[in-house]
Amino acid sequence: MEKKFENIVRIDTPELFEKVSDYVEELINEATKKGALSVQGERNEYTLEISRAAGMCADYEALYYKPKSLRFKSPLITSIEEELEKRSLKQRQAAEFLEVKESTFSQIMTGKRPVSMRMAKRLYEKLNIDPALILKFA
Repeated sequence: MEKKFENIVRIDTPELFEKVSDYVEELINEATKKGALSVQGERNEYTLEISRAAGMCADYEALYYKPKSLRFKSPLITSIEEELEKRSLKQRQAAEFLEVKESTFSQIMTGKRPVSMRMAKRLYEKLNIDPALILKFA
């Protein structure tokens, strides 16, 4: 096994990050072919070198790559959307049906505004949304 990047302890450029990442990939492929990764937890020259180089890559990513926040739709919003689809209602029509401003309804549907008690009651009475779902996710 030919070791590379032995003289560095930290990755500080995107180009170096790319090279070290490729090196880690090469090491993994070579170690896999030679069976050096067949025993879980075994320490050998490949696992030690992969760990060293991959650790530098992880440190670089932690410093320079900002993770995208994961957004998920509330089950309440999903339930409202499903009910609107069943009734073939567009968002504008739904706002009218629920007697609320279109902008207010839009903010509720995007999670920018909480569901008020008045809106919760309308969702239950007019769209038959499960009250337990409303209470839990409003």
